[in-house]
Amino acid sequence: MNDIQLTFINESNDRNNSSVVVFQRNVATNFDEIAVAWKVIKNCGTGWQHPFTFPMEFQVGARDAWGNSIIKPTSARNGQAFKVWRGSSGDELLSDGEATSRKEVQVLNALPNGSIDATIYKDGKLLALKTGISPEQKAVFEFKPTIWIGVASQINEGTIMNSAIISNFNTELGLLGVASADIVMRGGGTGPGASAFTFSMENICYV
Repeated sequence: MNDIQLTFINESNDRNNSSVVVFQRNVATNFDEIAVAWKVIKNCGTGWQHPFTFPMEFQVGARDAWGNSIIKPTSARNGQAFKVWRGSSGDELLSDGEATSRKEVQVLNALPNGSIDATIYKDGKLLALKTGISPEQKAVFEFKPTIWIGVASQINEGTIMNSAIISNFNTELGLLGVASADIVMRGGGTGPGASAFTFSMENICYV
């Protein structure tokens, strides 16, 4: 599947130089779980644009209780399972056949002791995280073909966002079948004419 080409366009009345955050939700977990700020667009003023790519492929990584982590995450696809186990050289991340659901990526902690954290990356940036996976337990990741977008302050790429922060983001944009599109931000401002920020997909080209 081809990557999706997106262009953020600022047509808002923002005067606070707000940052725009793009992320995905792991729908295999509870709604109040944490999310990760995957893409943060900064200093993009009114009348400016910011093109970026949303890759369809992603990678899986892991880190263990001893502070070790994968240098190069492994390419993954939906329906694939992985495991972290104790190999001859130490802890290793290996493919472990098919997941129990074709919509999920699963990471099993097959270590004899010690918890692990499982990580998902997209475009080399942290997309999702599941921490404290005990031995014989699995981290499960599932993503809808959508992105969430909103305005936030003091958030950088890779920032872990709790449910209180996530509740401020209420715009979900569908990407199913999309090859390219503009994401236009409007609203904002101060005084009597101020309004909430809105985001809409325009100039959509489908596969």
